[in-house]
Amino acid sequence: MIEVIAFDADDTLWHNESLYENAQEKLRKLLVSYESSEQIDARLFKTEMRNLEYYGYGIKSFILSMIEAAVDISGEQIQGREVREILGYAREMLEAPVELLDHVADVIPPLAESHKLMLITKGDLLDQERKVARSGLGDFFHFVEIVREKSQMTYTTLLDRHKIQPKGFLMVGNSLRSDVLPVLEVGGQAVYIPYHLTWEHETVSGEIIASNPYYELEHIGLLPDLVKRLDERESNVGIV
Repeated sequence: MIEVIAFDADDTLWHNESLYENAQEKLRKLLVSYESSEQIDARLFKTEMRNLEYYGYGIKSFILSMIEAAVDISGEQIQGREVREILGYAREMLEAPVELLDHVADVIPPLAESHKLMLITKGDLLDQERKVARSGLGDFFHFVEIVREKSQMTYTTLLDRHKIQPKGFLMVGNSLRSDVLPVLEVGGQAVYIPYHLTWEHETVSGEIIASNPYYELEHIGLLPDLVKRLDERESNVGIV
């Protein structure tokens, strides 16, 4: 039986990546006189990767990397008013309404009645807490965990903390790198629900994917049927 169903938040329960893409498009337009869109994207991604160790994930980290990249791309010619404009992107992102993905509002409440639910998300603590509160879903989760990174060690720690057996843990998310592969490594089960936008950092090779079995659904509305099948399969084990 599935003991706990865990969900990623951003782009699994509510839209998120589009906020970053919109801000990045504004940065391209702001810096168009210095480099091409492709070069700007590449420089920004390189800056983000370099800064992950120091800033972690989330909007504030993203904006700091945008400012740093803008300074580098412009050869330190960017003006204060332009830095202020980039800071404005952050405010727009932080103030954006939490828009649930299709089927989420119909799926979460009944699953909360039949299973314990956990929310596992990474990023800035204040921003993620605000999203959970504004989503209207907070009361349906037994546990809410905001972590620095989603790694094998992270999931092992969470399972130990909440006394959850790995085989009874089902993780649902839109990232193979963060939500699927590390869960499989600790003995849990995982459901991958692709989102139409994927941050380059979250992509993994096809070879790695092929060697790790997981469930894939077109949308979260199909999750209850999958959970039911998994529960029934476990309950029938050993029955002749």
